[in-house]
Amino acid sequence: MLIRSRRDFFRTALRSVAGLSSIGALSKFGEMNALAAGPGYQALVCIFLAGGNDGHNTVIPIQTAQQNFSAYQNARSFLTLPQATLPQIHNGSDVYGLHPRLTEIQALYNSNKAAVVANLGMLVKPLTRAVYLGNNSSILPNALFSHSDQTSQWQSSIPTGLGSTGWGGRLADAVQAMNTGALFPSVTSVSGSSLFCTGAQTLPATVPPGGSAQLSGTGNAARMQGLQQLLTFDNGLQLVQAANSIFSRGVAYANTLNGLLATSTLTTPFPANNPLAQQLQTVARIIKVQAQLGLSRQIFFCQLGGFDTHGGQLAIQDALLQQLSQAAGAFYQSTVELGMDQNVVTFTASEFGRTLTPNSDGTDHAWGNHHFVIGGAVKGGQFYGQYPSLALGGPNDANTRGTLIPTTSVDQYGATLAQWFGVSPGNLSGIFPNVGNFATPVLGVLG
Repeated sequence: MLIRSRRDFFRTALRSVAGLSSIGALSKFGEMNALAAGPGYQALVCIFLAGGNDGHNTVIPIQTAQQNFSAYQNARSFLTLPQATLPQIHNGSDVYGLHPRLTEIQALYNSNKAAVVANLGMLVKPLTRAVYLGNNSSILPNALFSHSDQTSQWQSSIPTGLGSTGWGGRLADAVQAMNTGALFPSVTSVSGSSLFCTGAQTLPATVPPGGSAQLSGTGNAARMQGLQQLLTFDNGLQLVQAANSIFSRGVAYANTLNGLLATSTLTTPFPANNPLAQQLQTVARIIKVQAQLGLSRQIFFCQLGGFDTHGGQLAIQDALLQQLSQAAGAFYQSTVELGMDQNVVTFTASEFGRTLTPNSDGTDHAWGNHHFVIGGAVKGGQFYGQYPSLALGGPNDANTRGTLIPTTSVDQYGATLAQWFGVSPGNLSGIFPNVGNFATPVLGVLG
């Protein structure tokens, strides 16, 4: 970017500082929750599959007590994956298949390091097909099937309005007393800005894949020196001085992280030409230096896009799920290398699922979806939630196209992760406003 004046330079640098600054005010909510967890390090890593991953070709029934492969085959038409190609997993006596490219995730599941959370989605309260067809909008999430609205709702866990904070950010608020004196923010995105990361008291750091955190326009030493002089100039304007303080903090964060990452290396190989793997490798390198950063709780946000498959779905999803599986497998192995596999939990998210029935060459926006939770603390090798009936127009179908009504809510999913992270059960509703509407607020995925 060409910076033509001092004003341009200052404006450009300020635009990038938000991602490297954090407001350190300690809320009473955070003080209460500080006593909820014992000592030790814990991290949550969100992998957001942007565009709406097709869960029907991700986790597939082969032979279960409820249905067999033919139920899937009858609904999927030309999107049916051949049964012989599906890596098998078991949930008790039920047999399921994963997408053929999910071999690393299959290995993690079969070694009890990964679990499936079935038919998960945004809900206000438990919902049946009959109630949905009654068209009572007061108990439905707003703007169902809209990418932007459902992304916002998934990341904020606010299904009936606009959220200004995300549940990852609110979770960081709740446990921030555990990070008192930290030299870096507790929430980090390696995929640009996201609502998920924004709290009321804490703001996230934004670190590009590769790990070199640098404020835009400050790469030149002379410019940096000039900027520092501007920041220390007292012009008597409180707003400007506050902005200067935030900017200075961002510079300090960037310098601290860059210095530590310069020597933070891993022996675990990550796949090349894989954007998600590059993000997760950066996360692993930051986790390696968490002690030097003074952090005992961290939250990370990664993203893999391209799942809006209205056309060409088989080839597109094939490539994307291979990236997901290989990246997630390498990341788990890196946590083993670091001795952190019991301390780091990775979970997938996506704004919604896809319809069972195809359109001309893909699928349309739908609702419920299947997700993975990965880590040494996971009670793996099993399913959580209720795998749905794949009968078109059946008990789980909102219409006749296989638009699945979720049977497990985002609030339950997030509350499960939050309780493991250190939030006391009595304070979960402060992060997930509707979790009290569900009889089982915590799913038991994590030990």
